Amino acid sequence: MTAKKQKKNEGAKNRKKKKSSKFLVLFLLVGAVSGFLIFFFVSLFDFVYPPVSERETLARKEKMEATLYFSDANERFLVPEKRYIVKEKNATGQAKELVKALLEGSKMGHVDTFPKKTDIESITVEKDQTAIVNFGKNLIKLHPGGSASEVATIYSLTNTLVSNIPDIKRVKVLIDGKERESLKGHVDMRYPFVLNKGLFAPAGKEG
Repeated sequence: MTAKKQKKNEGAKNRKKKKSSKFLVLFLLVGAVSGFLIFFFVSLFDFVYPPVSERETLARKEKMEATLYFSDANERFLVPEKRYIVKEKNATGQAKELVKALLEGSKMGHVDTFPKKTDIESITVEKDQTAIVNFGKNLIKLHPGGSASEVATIYSLTNTLVSNIPDIKRVKVLIDGKERESLKGHVDMRYPFVLNKGLFAPAGKEG
């Protein structure tokens, strides 16, 4: 009789232990899920709404007013267009911002001087103040050609960089890392280009 009672008590204890273990596992599982959800939503909130200091840093990132050059309707002259771009610490970084803005195209209805989908592979500014601008093959592939269009492309780039960055005096254009004779057979690209003031639109003809 005593043995049966002991067996019964042991069985009750085992069931109680199992029950306690289940509750413990469930509690840990709920805690883990809750912790993950809290972490996820806090991270999501911080991503959507960055801390004030980060938002202020982004908002206060210094800008500079730049003058970009696009073509007039007849592709005879380059017309200026003011644009605010991120101000970088060195000439190379600033040149990249200017070229990116130029490739985005005109915001004022002027004629774009680069075909859509033109990509920049690299930009470097040499010690002799020559900017080496290396475009992808799309510039050749998608360019419409013609002497007026080639002049507009080359000198919208050159005049934009030289006019805005004192450390750049010349611009050399490469395609896919290589020197090319021309874009489509008209403008010789074997040598660096310098500022061409003769292409600036006369007063009263801008836009």
